[in-house]
Amino acid sequence: MAATGSAVGLGNIWKFPYVAGSNGGGAFVLVYLVCILLIGVPVMMAEVLIGRRGRQSPINSVRDVVLESGADSRWRHVGWVGVSAGMLILSFYAVIAGWALSYIFAMASGELAGVNGDSAAAVFAGLLADPVRLIFWQSLFMLLCVLVVVGGVKKGLGVAVEILMPLLFFMLLLLLGLSYFQGNFAAAWHFLFSFNIELLTWRGVLEAMGQAFFTLSIGMGAIMAYGAYMPQKVNIGKTILIVAFFDSLVAIVSGLIIFSIVFGTQGIEPSAGPGLMFISLPVAFANMSGGLLIGCAFFVLVSIAAWSSAISLLEPCVAWLIEAKDVGRTNANLLLAGFAWLLGIGSVLSFNVWSDIQLAGFTFFDFLDFLTTNIMLPLSGLLIALFVGYAVKPEFINLEMDDISPIMLKVWRVSLRYIAPVAISAVFVMGIYDKFFS
Repeated sequence: MAATGSAVGLGNIWKFPYVAGSNGGGAFVLVYLVCILLIGVPVMMAEVLIGRRGRQSPINSVRDVVLESGADSRWRHVGWVGVSAGMLILSFYAVIAGWALSYIFAMASGELAGVNGDSAAAVFAGLLADPVRLIFWQSLFMLLCVLVVVGGVKKGLGVAVEILMPLLFFMLLLLLGLSYFQGNFAAAWHFLFSFNIELLTWRGVLEAMGQAFFTLSIGMGAIMAYGAYMPQKVNIGKTILIVAFFDSLVAIVSGLIIFSIVFGTQGIEPSAGPGLMFISLPVAFANMSGGLLIGCAFFVLVSIAAWSSAISLLEPCVAWLIEAKDVGRTNANLLLAGFAWLLGIGSVLSFNVWSDIQLAGFTFFDFLDFLTTNIMLPLSGLLIALFVGYAVKPEFINLEMDDISPIMLKVWRVSLRYIAPVAISAVFVMGIYDKFFS
């Protein structure tokens, strides 16, 4: 449940559905699922293997596995890349999650009652233009993360996922039922699952690879940290397949919910990103019977997904600070969450006061997003695949994977050594090309 909570985040709820519908529907979904099995699952298994072998924070787990494998000492930097990316992501992720929190109260208070496209856009623009409000919601979300992680593995993370994940799936099923009866479910189904192979380009295939990689929280240190807490008797392969299944299920069901609501409202076209979640959907909710209540439930769902992901980004760094510097868990949380919060102020201001300030052609928020998503995460995932595929001693791999059949173990190794590195490199090159040359 913890790993599923880490994997299920904001990208599942708004990014995957739109990308799938715009790239051939069912054809894209099929390619995405194949990529999950050939790229996402193998690399995720490698992360868990390192974590369970090292039984420490990602940084120290990688260091110890490097030492016991007699590998080149430069491999130890693999842990640092992932954990650093996770902290940078947390800084701006908390800002976006704060938007979702604010919309729970906007829906509940009736502020969004009867909005149209222009007024919904004005409400969202007003939120982004107000740094004080943004900092308040960012701070509240970060406080929620600290309250969970400060409790430790059992009393904090364990209790949180036992409550949050069942609640997330309950909210998901509730909203699916409401969208079926109140929205245009048939149009949403057609948008996501009509098998339009002619709409699936090679770029769409690369997007499916990228979505398969990013949706599972690979390369952030989170899955490696949770691997350190995984009992030795648990089958890594089966566990990760279950996580991948539920992660994909949330993405698909979210798509059905969102587009049932969008297509059920006249004059609204599906869009991607913040425009879909914070402008189009509030207009759709405003035109539904009981829409404000449904909208409130939707943004609770979004906030839970963001919360469960964010705590997994904070935990790896907290664990390292406790191990390496002998800092208490409470102080480690306050120090690291404070750093992420302070860095997040830059993202907050990039939407208003600093909107004209450019860093290598990006706003502060866009720069962090590009740096982590297009460079650090693919690099981290690539290094993990190569490290476990080539540098870790086979006997250690066999010990951790002794409950996996020899055939599946061979398939996993082939994917880790050859398929995943090529695919991740292609996603990396595409991300750089899109930003600077397209």
